[in-house]
Amino acid sequence: MLAGHYTTALVAYQKFPKGTLLYFILASQLQDLLWFTFHYLGLEPTGPSDVLSTTLSNMTVDMLYSHDLLPQIFWLAIIFLIGKVLFKSNKIGLVGAALVLGHFVLDFFSGHPHHIFGAETADVALGLYASNVYLAIGIEAVFIIVALWYFFSQEAKNGVERTSKNKASIIGLFVFGIVFMLVIATTSFRAWFNIPDFDLGFNSNVPTLVFTYIGMIVYLNYFVPKFTVDIQQE
Repeated sequence: MLAGHYTTALVAYQKFPKGTLLYFILASQLQDLLWFTFHYLGLEPTGPSDVLSTTLSNMTVDMLYSHDLLPQIFWLAIIFLIGKVLFKSNKIGLVGAALVLGHFVLDFFSGHPHHIFGAETADVALGLYASNVYLAIGIEAVFIIVALWYFFSQEAKNGVERTSKNKASIIGLFVFGIVFMLVIATTSFRAWFNIPDFDLGFNSNVPTLVFTYIGMIVYLNYFVPKFTVDIQQE
């Protein structure tokens, strides 16, 4: 799952604004951010190397340290400690850890293959990006719709009033994410637009992902907190 994880951060921020939206977003996307880091460390090399030839179904990566089951214990502990120390709150740390766990659970249904610890161990995810990418995108779309409906309905219940433009800006980001995933599900941009082969001289797949993730983080941090959630602070 790609865009769907961000919705869990929105709900966490709504319930526990003391934790800050940025902390919850980073917690919800921790495994993917680790994946990018480990790619450049040579621990989780990702292919294809050419972004123009990449589709969701042909992307290959062994997410040994970032997404496999056993390392999650360590990442859960790290995020808990960061939340506890930064916000002086066990509750915030536990919510952050829950988002990390939620990432793993959501990836079970919609994501790349994951294992207990290494490709030679048992699978702990359906790996639908490789086996049934459109089902994976459908699952993510349904999850996003439900999560955003809950987020906005709770805001209305708590007396938070957003303009239609602000709501559209938030929803539009996730619509764009799903549409983009559908476009590159099984057909690359090179195939869509008949782009000839050429060597860029560097791996452009992961940098593009990094740029996209950073853009989404900045975007949500701008549009979501434009209104103060009127709920009781812990």
